[in-house]
Amino acid sequence: MTTEDDNRPARRRITLTGISSRAWEHPADRGALTALRELRGFDDVVKAFFGMWNERGFRLSFLAGSIRVDHRQYPRVYQRFTEAAATLDVAELPELYVSQSPMINGQAIGMDKPFIVITTAAVEKLDDEELRALLGHEIGHVRSGHAVYKTIMMILTKWAASLSWLPVGAIALRAIIAAMYEWWRKAELSADRAGLLAGQDPAASLRLLMKLAGGGDLSQIDTTAFLEQAAEYEGGGDLRDSIHKLGMTAWSTHPVPVARASELRKWIDSGDYGRILEGEYPRRDSDGNASVTDDVKAAADSYRQSFNSSQDPLVGLLRKLGDGAADLAGSAARGARGWASKGRRPEEEPPPPPAS
Repeated sequence: MTTEDDNRPARRRITLTGISSRAWEHPADRGALTALRELRGFDDVVKAFFGMWNERGFRLSFLAGSIRVDHRQYPRVYQRFTEAAATLDVAELPELYVSQSPMINGQAIGMDKPFIVITTAAVEKLDDEELRALLGHEIGHVRSGHAVYKTIMMILTKWAASLSWLPVGAIALRAIIAAMYEWWRKAELSADRAGLLAGQDPAASLRLLMKLAGGGDLSQIDTTAFLEQAAEYEGGGDLRDSIHKLGMTAWSTHPVPVARASELRKWIDSGDYGRILEGEYPRRDSDGNASVTDDVKAAADSYRQSFNSSQDPLVGLLRKLGDGAADLAGSAARGARGWASKGRRPEEEPPPPPAS
């Protein structure tokens, strides 16, 4: 099979020796996962699934109905897989399967020994650089420990109507599912960064997101125009559009492709991606010293920056309301200081003269 990469010069990638998954994890991903673990009943859900779910049976379904990738089956995919893993310094490869589907997709599944599944559409429609980015994305999920929670999420949403056996109430269960959706969307942003680090080709990572949005043929699609779509989605329209966006994403596992492209572009522009390639990144041997408090603080800072820089009309209105409240608080504080400088409290001020 020939690909669009056949006539391109080989791209040299930097091996990120000993890199920790913390290097690519979005602060909101780590913060949302920390918050999820703190939810009442979540530990019960995790214990219940580990106690009753047989990972071997799930894996057997792919072993029976999909193609397991190695140097003999889908050797092109296997080569890109080994390259992505080597760049991220992953020595032990997860099992990889190709499953029949007309949609470009990939997923990391499992608890004790996660494995990766990509679709036939991904094999057929992605060039080598894009495929490497997709496989790096899924390796990132595995390395970040996302597969455990994503597997629970998949089963929870499938069985939500018949989960009365779980030792948590229905309201608590809905709260857990909602929190898992919020975390899952943030986890995708982390994995997009891992895919970029695995391929080290920003253009290919953006092309992958474009193909996820519009299929495999990019001959009539422009990257700049696609990013303009992202800007329009984030800041265009009015409050009605903001409400629609909330409805679109509240129960979605993935951020929309244009939003993912915008987030990846921001990460590149921030300089963080370049610093990692220069060797400035946390190592796995220091993971034991990572602080949960720092994760929560970084998540709060990330949400604050997003709130302050967002062009969304609803967020803009909330900022104005917040500024108004701050102005009122500032006026009250200035008034209090004024009364204090006169040596009396506000209630001691003589009443105004009666109106004539």
